[in-house]
Amino acid sequence: MINIGVIGVGYLGQHHARIYSELDNVRLSAVIDPDRERAEETAKKYGCEAFFDYKDVLNKVDALSIVTPTTLHYPIALECIKAGKDILIEKPISSTVEEADKLIDAAESAGVILQVGHLERFNPVFPAAGSLIDKPVFIESERLSPFLGRGIDVDITLDLMIHDIDIILAILKGQNPGLDIKDVKATGAKVMTDNIDIATAWIEFNTGAQALMRASRISSEKSRKLKVFQKDSYLLVDYQNMEIKRFYRGIGAGNEIVQETVNVEKKEPLKEELKDFMECVTKRRRPLVSAIEGRDALKIAMEIGEKINR
Repeated sequence: MINIGVIGVGYLGQHHARIYSELDNVRLSAVIDPDRERAEETAKKYGCEAFFDYKDVLNKVDALSIVTPTTLHYPIALECIKAGKDILIEKPISSTVEEADKLIDAAESAGVILQVGHLERFNPVFPAAGSLIDKPVFIESERLSPFLGRGIDVDITLDLMIHDIDIILAILKGQNPGLDIKDVKATGAKVMTDNIDIATAWIEFNTGAQALMRASRISSEKSRKLKVFQKDSYLLVDYQNMEIKRFYRGIGAGNEIVQETVNVEKKEPLKEELKDFMECVTKRRRPLVSAIEGRDALKIAMEIGEKINR
């Protein structure tokens, strides 16, 4: 039985608590939040203890989810690692690449699991699309959201675009482990907050592949889509509706474009992610999204943000 705690039970942290309370061979032992009322309410709802300082639970749990504002990821994670706890940090892994590197070194020295919460890796459309991808030449992503007032302590590049950065790196590195970035171009603007709220980035890779990413948190609609273009076909991946459409050139006169829908078994991505984390803890295996993947996505997101700010 794994004793788990959740640090931060705001909008997303409450879902971590809910799912852990439902998993087999897992005991949700504690929820931690400086907002006493929120901590106590969540603890009562899911049958665990409420705490207001994460340091008070380090001798009571085996592992922790860190679901706090990004600026708190590094100091909290470092203390948890020093205490020998396995941790899952919601994305981005930290506020800076230097902090991410320090967490990677600390986790390796302590021999603990350090997983980063890049949720879309566990969306069922991602593995389903993976079997259909072959030497992509161009990838286009769109991640739009209405203004909700969440995640505004960081740029949109760290709040939303980082999901697509991680996905694109996973796809292209899976095809070519020697992948490297050749050039990055970016533009964007601060509209509703003091941080970047809308961004567009163009990345060229040493393999010749290219990627165009758009992200906004001031859209009139919500959209989470990825297009992957390759020889004679392209895929349209809809994360939100968990749908994949494949377009390819038909055989015969006219060379018309044929469309087919790929069947995807719908699952809750966060539940799949937390189940994977618990399996990593139990079997002591490397996470699908380790701190290294989290750091790599953060590095590119930071570079895009810097180019926009300049």
